[in-house]
Parts: sequence; structure tokens; C-alpha cells
Amino acid sequence: MSETPPMAASAAAAARPRLGFLGVGWIGRHRMEAILSAGDASAAVIADASPEMCAEARRLAPEAEVAGSWAELSAAGVDGVVIATPSALHAEQAIAALERGVAVFCQKPLGRTAAEAKAVVDAARRADRLLAVDLSYRFTQGMQAIREIVASGELGRIYAVDLVFHNAYGPDKPWFYDPALAGGGCVMDLGVHLVDLALWTLGFPRVSDVRASLFAGGEPLRRRLDRVEDYAVATLTLDTGAVVQLACSWRLQAGRDAVISAAFYGTAGGAALKNVGGSFYDFTAERYRGTATETLTRPPDAWGGRAAADWARRLGAGERFDPAAERLVDVAQALDRIYGR
Repeated sequence: MSETPPMAASAAAAARPRLGFLGVGWIGRHRMEAILSAGDASAAVIADASPEMCAEARRLAPEAEVAGSWAELSAAGVDGVVIATPSALHAEQAIAALERGVAVFCQKPLGRTAAEAKAVVDAARRADRLLAVDLSYRFTQGMQAIREIVASGELGRIYAVDLVFHNAYGPDKPWFYDPALAGGGCVMDLGVHLVDLALWTLGFPRVSDVRASLFAGGEPLRRRLDRVEDYAVATLTLDTGAVVQLACSWRLQAGRDAVISAAFYGTAGGAALKNVGGSFYDFTAERYRGTATETLTRPPDAWGGRAAADWARRLGAGERFDPAAERLVDVAQALDRIYGR
């Protein structure tokens, strides 16, 4: 087997996109590691309000510079930026990057409202730059298999979708509990994945009706502006006639760390993704025919950083604005309706 000549290898490395990483707490560092491990991009600049987090990130990329501010990072001449900051900053920072001609990979939610999400997508379209959001559950082997089966028509007409994301813990950052900073509670944090999985798997049909109930501390949230929900149930009726039911929560007394599932039922069969033993990371996917169950996928599956690595790969391949990003607004609009906005 012939080896790549040193000069060719150096040229390939030089052609890799130079990335900035804005926010390098746990999730930011995890996505950074996934991108660097894939080898499709390099870390040029790191920025975080915490010197400790910057030091941790530089262990992954010792050659990266540390920027003292977002403005300094955005002016560093990077090709793309990975944003993992508090939700209130996502839209503003993403738009600023896109207007500089910098591609964006952003943690969810892209915006606290559909208006914010649409403003980012519009900016990406104007700049003709690649935009993606870390909707990571799309990249599990299980959901990839389920989506393929649904699209094939083998399950018949999908008429019911049940999704759950219950978490025995709540976020450990205070800003998650501030409606102005987070945009919402468990629906914004966890429910966004459920809404996205339902619409993405079904090919983004129009949502014709939404009904929801939100709770905080076991009491109906109603329209209080000083708290975010920690439990929510919602029913989305699609223009196909299908009904999507979802439930999500923080700190639920569920007897395990997490309960996560996404089940799709059709006239000719069903399929479901389920977490294993309360795990946040291990999933099985199953297909149902009457009383028979077929296992589609099982752990292990290192899926957590695939969305980020996929964006970096596409950026390195020269991809520009992808119209599929417009579907991010559909998800945000569904969230707005769950919140009664």
C-alpha cells in the first residue's frame, strides 16, 4: 500500500477548514473532539468566558489560539464557527458569523423563537453559507434505520407517533431556568429533539394543530413569565392526518436516569427507538409486525458528535447554503405553538 507523500499530506491539511469554537464547556469540547477526530477541519481559535474551559479545550487542540471575546474570534478569519453558548446568544452570534461569510454549526435551539430561527436561516441564505444545528439524535443508527423504513412505505400510512424524553436531572446552569435567556424549559431543551425527530422522519409535513399543557413544580405554568416548565405534554396534528404525542421533563421521578423513546405506528407495522436501562447514550431500534419484534440496531453506537463531524465534512467539501436548513424554522414554529406564542 502506498503512503501519501508528505507534501500532499501537508497540502490536504492546509486545505481543511479553519474553525472557531465559541463556548467550550462540556458539550462544546465534545463536539470539538468529534470534529478533530474525523480529521476534516482544524481548530484555529477558541473563545469562552471561563479560562479553565479554554485550557481544557486547548488540550484537544494545543495549536489553537485563545480569543478574548466573540468579536475577536469572529474577526480571526475562520471558515466556520461552532457555537455552544447560552441559548439567548445563539441567533445573534450565528447571524454575526454568517454576515462575515463564516459557516455556522450551532447548538440547539437555533433561536428562542421561530422569528429568531428564521432570521438566522435568512442570514445563511443571503450569505450562501452552510448552516446546521446539533439535532444529534437524527444521527443515531437507530433513527437512521427507522427513517429509511418509514420513507420506504413498508410501515404503510403512519398515523400515530409517540415520543418521550424524561430526564431525572435538570440542567446545572442557572440560565436554563430564566425564560428570557433560555426561551423555555424542558420543551426548549429536550422537546426540540422530539419535535425534530417526528417531522424529520415523516418528511416535514405541515403541523395543522397543536395543543399542550406545561407544568412547573407540579403546577400548571399557565402564562407565568418568571418560570420555565419542567414537565410538558403536547399533541401535534399533522396535515397528513397523523397525530404526534410527546412528553418531556426535567427531574421526573422515573426510577432511572432517563426515559427516551420515539415510536412510529403505521397501517402495516411500527418501529421505535428506545434507550437501554435508563442510559442517555445507548439505544436499540426495533421494528414491529403485529406481535413480532425485530431488532434493527443495538449498542454500541458512538453517535454524539456525528452531527458536528458531518457539518465539518460538508464544509470541507465546499458545500454552501443547504435549503434543508429552512426546516429548522418548521421545528421552531411548532415549539412556539407548544408555548402558545
